[in-house]
Amino acid sequence: MSAEVDALTVVNQLRDLAADPLNRRAIVEDQGCLPGLILFFDHPNPQVVYSALLAVRYLAECRANREKLKGELGMMLSLQNIMQKSSSPGETKLLASEIYEILQSAGKEEAERAEAAAASCQRKAHFFLGSNNKRAKTVVLHIDGLDDSTRRSLCEEALLKIRGVISFTFQMAVKRCVVRIRSDLKAEALGTAINSTKVMKAQQVVKTDDGGELMLPFQEDSSVLVEENTDIPDYLPEDESPSQEQDKAVTRVGSVTDGLGWLSTAANFLTRSFYW
Repeated sequence: MSAEVDALTVVNQLRDLAADPLNRRAIVEDQGCLPGLILFFDHPNPQVVYSALLAVRYLAECRANREKLKGELGMMLSLQNIMQKSSSPGETKLLASEIYEILQSAGKEEAERAEAAAASCQRKAHFFLGSNNKRAKTVVLHIDGLDDSTRRSLCEEALLKIRGVISFTFQMAVKRCVVRIRSDLKAEALGTAINSTKVMKAQQVVKTDDGGELMLPFQEDSSVLVEENTDIPDYLPEDESPSQEQDKAVTRVGSVTDGLGWLSTAANFLTRSFYW
């Protein structure tokens, strides 16, 4: 790794590695990566902070990681600081809040799973573990024309421009996108943004009372105002698919061997940069 590599490059690489479920245990077990990510929470560049939060959010997807994440020195306090800091962008605060809630529940998950069994149908309909957060909601889109990586990139660009989009993931095999958004953002804004590409058309997928699915088209003449997002960085926040489709993450970060090799280099960089 070049000596000129900056914090944003390092944290983006760690975020990409954490997006692959096969890398998550190794990142948490590494002695340098978690302390480095926590230090990034206090970085003056808001892009670095948001990317570090995304990395930790991916790591928390692995249940076996949560106790260690929660117990890591400074983790919970740093998340609280981000949530309370007036200068933190709204999406950054919301992401920190969801991570905090997930880690707070660590150790209670057996009881939660027992309770969840009684309401499994409802819980399976949610993508993020923090989906009970009333400030955020999940929207499932079926996108006609989502055929290849070029179209996916166009879709990513369209969604990232919308203020209130927290994160999203693609299920390319079924032409779907699962989007986590603020509760005050209308789903029509997502449809308007995707339809504006002129090569793709979005429909909202909703559950029916009998457990089936219904596709609702967005109105062609919809005049929903799409507020442009200027608070978060211009990269893709990806998460593990509800169907655990891993092809996108694996393709994005390379092989496990390559990823772990880079992980070692990144950890060394963090050690040299931040530790005595």
